[in-house]
Amino acid sequence: MELSRTASSAGVVKRTKVRYVILLMIFVITTFNYADRATLSITGSAMRIEFGFDAIKMGYIFSAFSWAYVLSQLPAGWLLDRFGARRVYTASIFLWSVFTLLQSSIGLAGTAASAVIALFLLRFAMGMAEAPAFPANAKVVASWFPTAERGTASAIFNSAQYFAAVIFTPLMAWITHAYGWQHVYMVMGAGGILLALTWLKVMKNPGDHPRVNRAELEHIEIGGGLVSPASTGNAGVARQVGSWFYVRQLLTNRMLLGVYLAQYCINVLTYFFLTWFPIYLVQARHMTILQAGLTASLPAICGFTGGVLGGVFSDALLRRGHSLTLARKLPIVGGMLLSVSIIGCNYVTTDWVVVALMSLAFFGKGIGALGWAVVADTSPKEAIGLSGSIFNMFGNVAGIVTPIVIGYLVATSGGSFNGALVFVGINAVLTIFSYLVIVKRIERVVLRDLVIT
Repeated sequence: MELSRTASSAGVVKRTKVRYVILLMIFVITTFNYADRATLSITGSAMRIEFGFDAIKMGYIFSAFSWAYVLSQLPAGWLLDRFGARRVYTASIFLWSVFTLLQSSIGLAGTAASAVIALFLLRFAMGMAEAPAFPANAKVVASWFPTAERGTASAIFNSAQYFAAVIFTPLMAWITHAYGWQHVYMVMGAGGILLALTWLKVMKNPGDHPRVNRAELEHIEIGGGLVSPASTGNAGVARQVGSWFYVRQLLTNRMLLGVYLAQYCINVLTYFFLTWFPIYLVQARHMTILQAGLTASLPAICGFTGGVLGGVFSDALLRRGHSLTLARKLPIVGGMLLSVSIIGCNYVTTDWVVVALMSLAFFGKGIGALGWAVVADTSPKEAIGLSGSIFNMFGNVAGIVTPIVIGYLVATSGGSFNGALVFVGINAVLTIFSYLVIVKRIERVVLRDLVIT
């Protein structure tokens, strides 16, 4: 390792690119993460027929994941800051994959009521297990990437939610159609367990990774990457004792509060896509499950493309000398303006126009989904896991609210999704409000120390 980090006599060493391998890993993991969340949206129509779930019951079952996910965010952030992303993320991937696998046995529950309870509990357990995932992604990106590359890196792992839909939505729809819904959970659960073992083998901190040379390490560190875990000792003990003191500081910072609120609004779009969108295509647009799975992949492709372009554009603005505030806000505001187009689906009847409007909306949502880059830019260095968890907690309250609200809107309007699409569009507007009015300058927060006497 020392030899790999020794400069040549001319002082020029070709920089290794291990950070891109780490980014590929978190991209693949996040793809599985979102595919596992979306399993119920694909299998839900078949399960409703088998077990007799109505729209309101489906709304509550969809929300089970997010109840646990939200409640587990602060403990997950503490675990990440205490034990690091390598060990905590491994346990997270393994456990959520086991709970996914167990959902294949829901049919053994016997009665419809027992199936509802069992499915709710397993989705709840899966939400607890997935809680560290995105804060861990932010922590890894903050460690492995300099500031000028962080927008692209964050956009790439965040765009995995769309890549999951592109790859796994048609695949899961085909498995459901050809073999039955149970096999979807078997395939996804087994794949995730293998992924957990791979992450454990590949992941290390930049300063400890045997394949990282000195040139890459200096590139990361000089550019603002946090190459080593935060220092411990007495200050570390004080921060653990005063954790709620620091939570209060984060929650009373105007900039962070605006970022947190905006993430809730953005995630309303995300959870509509993850939960009700395929069902919307089946019920409101009268497609088959297989057709819905294939159709959903086009907006997902547009979301993925927008997500990558948003990060690249943001980092390009930084490299051209623009402020961090402008570089992050401009793609977010512009993207959310495009997302409002989802409301236009209420005024057209042709399926291809509906798909085009949905694709435009999710392309815009992808461009504007830079929240995790903002978290990596602004979180206190010693509490990235905690700040990321609060951000994720706010964002995933939308996972509780969205499926339930849409379930009631659909049920009380005789099966119409018109109110649901207006609800989603309004939240895109609120995201713009948060970044333009509440969030001012984007900069890293410095925490005050708790004085222990």
